Amino acid sequence: MSTEIIDVHGHVTPPELLKRFPMPPSLGDVDGMIERKAALGIGLTIVGSPVGAGTMLPVPGLDNYAQTVEQIEGFHEWLAETVRSHPGHLRGYVYHNPFATDDSLARAQKRLAQDEFVGLIVNTSVRGRYLDAPEAEATFAMAAETGAPILLHPPAEPVGAGAFGKNVGLVEHVCRPCDVTAGVAAILAAGWLVKYPGLKLIAPNAGGALALLPEKLDLAQQRAQTEGPRFSELLARIHVDTATPSGNALSAAANVFTPEHLLFGTDSPPLATPLDRALDLLSDVDLTAEQLAGVRAGNARALFGLGTR
Repeated sequence: MSTEIIDVHGHVTPPELLKRFPMPPSLGDVDGMIERKAALGIGLTIVGSPVGAGTMLPVPGLDNYAQTVEQIEGFHEWLAETVRSHPGHLRGYVYHNPFATDDSLARAQKRLAQDEFVGLIVNTSVRGRYLDAPEAEATFAMAAETGAPILLHPPAEPVGAGAFGKNVGLVEHVCRPCDVTAGVAAILAAGWLVKYPGLKLIAPNAGGALALLPEKLDLAQQRAQTEGPRFSELLARIHVDTATPSGNALSAAANVFTPEHLLFGTDSPPLATPLDRALDLLSDVDLTAEQLAGVRAGNARALFGLGTR
């Protein structure tokens, strides 16, 4: 696969959902996304939806977790066909609700066996519950067994979103990164990384605020008298993407998670941050030429097994 840069964090949406829900039109412009990114050397984007056949924008009465099997399967069929229609430019994430009580886990695993899909996209919290709950364990067990990376994406309604009222901007740019922070902390506390050493987890937005909290996480572990590796040590096993407008956040992430676990990601579409700015931010991070090449593509190839699929 001849891709100069790999973007591990993009989103696309079927035309019928764009007509049904208020969403940015860019989510439906797949060809335009590929063209804009290719002009900057971004050859491959891994795309998916953190809400399946739902929407990240608030819609009165809509419950993203009440989707039918037909709706979710229909979304995955569309995504698989979209990937097949753009060979070399797209790969897909399988959407999965870790608290679902039907056969969705088996269906997600079946999707992962398709060449179009290279990982899972799972919310950091579901209806106000983090993934330290026992019901979520089966998802982590399956991901470890299959080797599928999990993009731990914040949900449309993260924990505490209601306190912001109708301020969508604060929900998107403050509350959701906080959900990533708290959601990953809950995963550490649950011991899933210890129980399943093969887990491959990706925390978007440079890991939220996690790069500022290693010592605090260790203090929390001490307070709870949790045995095993220190939480700060486990952080170095988690991958993070570069989907943040902050050079300081990227530098902190590289220091805590290590450059080998840093993945280029834009959250685009739909994020409107200029793509060239997303690339320029990497120059703010103290990386060797080899490490920079890893962030731009090599780390993603190794994590997703892109050279072997």
